Amino acid sequence: MRTAAQIAEFGADGFDDETTPMARAAEHSVLARAGALHRGQKAPRPDSTRVLVVANQKGGVGKTTSTVNVAAALAQLGLRVLVIDLDPQGNASTALGVAHHRGVPSTYDMLVDGEALADVMTTSDEVPGLWVVPATIDLAGAEIELVSVVARESRLQRALAANDRIGPAAEAGDDRFDYVLIDCPPSLGLLTLNALVAGREMFIPIQAEYYALEGLGQLLETVAMVRKHLNPDLVVSTILLTMYDARTRLAAAVAAEVREHFGPEVLKTAVPRSVRVSEAPSYGQTVMTYDPASAGALSYLEAAREIATKGAPR
Repeated sequence: MRTAAQIAEFGADGFDDETTPMARAAEHSVLARAGALHRGQKAPRPDSTRVLVVANQKGGVGKTTSTVNVAAALAQLGLRVLVIDLDPQGNASTALGVAHHRGVPSTYDMLVDGEALADVMTTSDEVPGLWVVPATIDLAGAEIELVSVVARESRLQRALAANDRIGPAAEAGDDRFDYVLIDCPPSLGLLTLNALVAGREMFIPIQAEYYALEGLGQLLETVAMVRKHLNPDLVVSTILLTMYDARTRLAAAVAAEVREHFGPEVLKTAVPRSVRVSEAPSYGQTVMTYDPASAGALSYLEAAREIATKGAPR
């Protein structure tokens, strides 16, 4: 049995025996609080930047919550992560503790005015290795302003392609971003379309309730349309069950149906309902630093580890 003092003193690399996911998660919580996390657990860096589009047109499924917590968890695992907030509400920006009032360089400036990605992103005080492009209220009018713009659906794609920190290791070097997570609004409008054109992977959070399955069909139809006409490389690579209540038969039935239909794309980890996860944004934090020992934080850590270990789809 490892004591908290031993884990904090030696870090995860100080122990060479195999551990269960929950044991690794327990180590994470101790290391996070001891400030020794980056001395320990590391996740493998991908050979090229992975761009994940976090989308689900149904609201309240944990989309933004999953974006910021998976991003923070990946950063805590030693990876370089960029979060692009495409939701005019700016909830991801709030949770990551970055300013997003009117006048702050934001996704609006990048999409509508053509500002470079490097000029609108900022570091997050949340976790070292985490950068954010915040969303301001100006983004609410972006869809109308972009209607008359040529190639309006590929504005984000061009911004990402022009940044020298996004791409294969041979071109972007060690300073590259390992992951770009794009948090979409709960709709299938022009902002979400920009994300689907720019991304390589779809990351879909699904609430473990019946109604969550109803809207999934429409989302997959949109993905199929985007693949056919705009981005043939787009694939659904990651599905995460959120707000999972193991006490109910409904949650188990929904989980079984999702796993049967999507198979290996569904992460083994399911995120349980957690008050601490809901509280964290009001303190300008993710649950990964607000309460790293909570069930929600430990689950998001394991989800992030699964994503990093599984690797990009071929």
